[in-house]
Amino acid sequence: MLHALVWSIVLFFPYLVSDAGNQYKLGPLPGFYFTFSGVVHMIIFYLNALLLYPKLLNRYYWWLYVISVIGLLLGSYWLKFLLVIWWFPGDLQEIKSHMLFPSLVAFIVSVFYSIAVERINAEKLQKEKEAMQLGMELKFLRSQVSPHFLFNILTNLVSLARKKSDHLESSLLKLSGLMRYMLYETGKKNISLLQEVEYLDSYISLQKLRLEQDVEIAFNRELPTGASNYAIEPMLLIPFVENAFKHGTGYLDGPVIDINLAARDGVLVFEVKNKFDCEENTGNEGSPGIGLSNVRSRLSLLYPGRHDLVIHSDKNLFTIRLTLKLL
Repeated sequence: MLHALVWSIVLFFPYLVSDAGNQYKLGPLPGFYFTFSGVVHMIIFYLNALLLYPKLLNRYYWWLYVISVIGLLLGSYWLKFLLVIWWFPGDLQEIKSHMLFPSLVAFIVSVFYSIAVERINAEKLQKEKEAMQLGMELKFLRSQVSPHFLFNILTNLVSLARKKSDHLESSLLKLSGLMRYMLYETGKKNISLLQEVEYLDSYISLQKLRLEQDVEIAFNRELPTGASNYAIEPMLLIPFVENAFKHGTGYLDGPVIDINLAARDGVLVFEVKNKFDCEENTGNEGSPGIGLSNVRSRLSLLYPGRHDLVIHSDKNLFTIRLTLKLL
């Protein structure tokens, strides 16, 4: 539509600003000649933009492009010259100086237009490649999460089976719910924040059954009434909790895991604290393992400029605090 509008103005401009008594002249140019030469310029513009520039201007056919352009400009000159000889022989001297230069301008504008279109298409293709690469990278990161999580849960159930715990059946049902979540929800781009919280709750419940009274575990939630309207990347928070149970249990003296989650005004604040053995976990802050490095990558891909992740260790207390602007 923009092209049609611009060329309509070019072709009919003399008839808009001049009158019939003056042959719709623009300076020395009669209206009919102006319109005819406009059609010629339009042919030059599109023939170069759609055919010559994209097909011939390359390493192999550049010489053919130069010959074609010269032929195109000379052909436009002779078309205009013949028109003047037939229709306006008395105006030949006045019009002669206007025969080649406008064609050259139309060609130059066409070249700049072609360069702009080429750059736009290249940027579009680059963005499509980046989007495809991003999608593949996210799929890879998610594929890392699921087996890692499943391995930990199955280890928990083996522990319950050895203890012949009465909670084994309920734990298997919880695992069934978690597997359903992993199969049908993690394939989605985003899920409800409430679903993610329920997922965390089930995971922590399974851990409590495995550890019984050996570890002091607290999970505090502060969610607004409309929390179901908030969306979040699936399984984004679980690596922090897994990390706490991995390094905050075992042979520690008085192990404690404190998990706090709050959502206010579209901002999620998630904090996980756990005791850890300084000697055993030296360097863990810099190399937090597959789970935390995974979630770092996912955050940078999905929430650029919309998250703040702080990982801090002080003596025997390891703290992770994530501030996230929800969707």
